[in-house]
Amino acid sequence: MKNKDEFVENPQEEAQEAVSQQAEELNEAEGVTLDNDPEAAEVEISEIDKLQEELAKEKKEYLFLMAEFDNFRKRTLKEKSEIIRNAGENVLKGLLPIVDDFERGIKASENAENANDVKEGMLLIYNKLVKYLAQNGVKEFDPEEKEFDADKHEAISVVPVPDEAMKGKILDTVEKGYMINDKVLRHAKVVVGQ
Repeated sequence: MKNKDEFVENPQEEAQEAVSQQAEELNEAEGVTLDNDPEAAEVEISEIDKLQEELAKEKKEYLFLMAEFDNFRKRTLKEKSEIIRNAGENVLKGLLPIVDDFERGIKASENAENANDVKEGMLLIYNKLVKYLAQNGVKEFDPEEKEFDADKHEAISVVPVPDEAMKGKILDTVEKGYMINDKVLRHAKVVVGQ
């Protein structure tokens, strides 16, 4: 065995020698000697070389696939965050004309002498906002005189009722509930009969 500080003159020859030695040991264990069958030794060495080439090829393909998967993962994360960011941006952009209308209404209300004109302007802005919300899948639901449903309603108060038929029913709505695409966006705050 050589010392690790010793310089190797021809590493290829030494590697061939090591492979040949391992092949001899394998053949001896199986009862075949390389001295008796040089063709078998050559076949064994060529098979080992072939297997080493296949291993190197598979290793290279594996590393390539891992790198490609990592790039794919990073790219999809980036795309997902951009979609989320842009979706919020589009919703807020749609609200800006409504804010502009509010600013114009405030400015006009300073000089208005008739309260009905201000109320009419506020109703126009409110209707515009409700329409915008509906275009984006947001709709209000009115729970009055319906059965209490914990999935849609939040009971903020319970009031005793004399009529047995009113028990478990919603008596008053303090705050409306809203749905977005058949999912509760905000629970309705209600008063329930007991």
